[in-house]
Amino acid sequence: MTLQFSWVASANSAETDFPLNNLPYGVFSTDGLEPRCGVAIGDMILDCRAAEEAGLIDLGADPIFDVPFWNEVMEAGHDTWTTLRARLTEILAKGSKDEVIAKDMLVPRAHVDLHMPFLVAEYTDFFASRQHAQNMGAILRGAASLPANWLNIPIGYNGRSSSIVVSGTGIHRPNGQTKAPDAEMPSFGPSKRLDIELEMGAIVGKGSDLGQPITVDQADEMIFGYVLLNDWSARDIQGWEYQPLGPFQGKAFGTTISPWIVTAAALEAFRAPTPARDFTLLPYLNGTKDGLYDIELEVLMQPEGAAKASSIAKTNYNCMYYSAAEQLAHHASSGCAMTVGDLLGSGTISGADRSEYGSLMELSWAGREPFTLDTGETRGFLEDGDTMTLRGTARGDGFNIGFGDCVGTLLPAVTWPKSQKT
Repeated sequence: MTLQFSWVASANSAETDFPLNNLPYGVFSTDGLEPRCGVAIGDMILDCRAAEEAGLIDLGADPIFDVPFWNEVMEAGHDTWTTLRARLTEILAKGSKDEVIAKDMLVPRAHVDLHMPFLVAEYTDFFASRQHAQNMGAILRGAASLPANWLNIPIGYNGRSSSIVVSGTGIHRPNGQTKAPDAEMPSFGPSKRLDIELEMGAIVGKGSDLGQPITVDQADEMIFGYVLLNDWSARDIQGWEYQPLGPFQGKAFGTTISPWIVTAAALEAFRAPTPARDFTLLPYLNGTKDGLYDIELEVLMQPEGAAKASSIAKTNYNCMYYSAAEQLAHHASSGCAMTVGDLLGSGTISGADRSEYGSLMELSWAGREPFTLDTGETRGFLEDGDTMTLRGTARGDGFNIGFGDCVGTLLPAVTWPKSQKT
């Protein structure tokens, strides 16, 4: 696929993440506009509410952009997704008859605040990178072994949708219970081993009924789009609490997503196969399409006061063992009902080389081998004031498909309230 040209000049630049080929969905506001749905095009945003009110977008008898989230579009169904994307392309394409009207509905991206692009129904996080799983085994158990079930089943846990925030939101260092190896009893206080995890998030745009399983191909059709996802992780809290039921408070304090939903349709040309399997997966996990995507990913760290960020890792989403569609099909295989707005985290994305590891736990080997930033500072885990940025890019012929930066700054822990005497 080659670059599709738009009458929005900035959308035709080889440097933009938002050409006509992309058209990602977000929610924005300005001093004069309350939060509303918009579509990124070059350095501008098309105001979808204004376009609908003017009759440029007509998706049915009732307004669909009178709310500041994209769930209404998701619930309208796959045909509506296709119709909307085609209409947006028609409006914004070079030579469009709608240019005169639509240009007054553009808002500069530089002048907006971005908000959560959809209402998160429920959140599930997976553990789907083989390299990451092996690295964690080596770090924690001294051997690069996989859990006994890992090569047969997409492993995941149910997280907290209430803790999911949009890029730019600060994350407080969590308080929690930990136990040092040489301590007789646990203690309570701020986490000392705060980490990030580089992930992709798949957004469920079509639900399934309680008791009804779905195929991998059906699951693929149910995915509305993707975001970058930073699964902030308190390794010391997690290490003390995770047996026998898995992550809890060490993961529940914050998850950051990028502000733009890149639709599955925009990524279609970048599909990539899952790897050869050590064991043949059970039939319910078989699909007919390539389930991964060729998306280059990068992690950057910028200490407080530093002039610029340092790139600390680069990898690709195509290195995962399980696809989002396989994860979704497995999630529903028990009869678990999936809901419009569900978010599925891919799990940490780590490539084969150390420079491709998607967490600080791996990059510093649990803090035992700190890495050096461009500023000369070293890190094992995060320090207060550190800003973490995730970036993702699918590269076409003369154009890029980007997600917008996924950014979060680590804030100091909240002081725990002192007990009140009665």
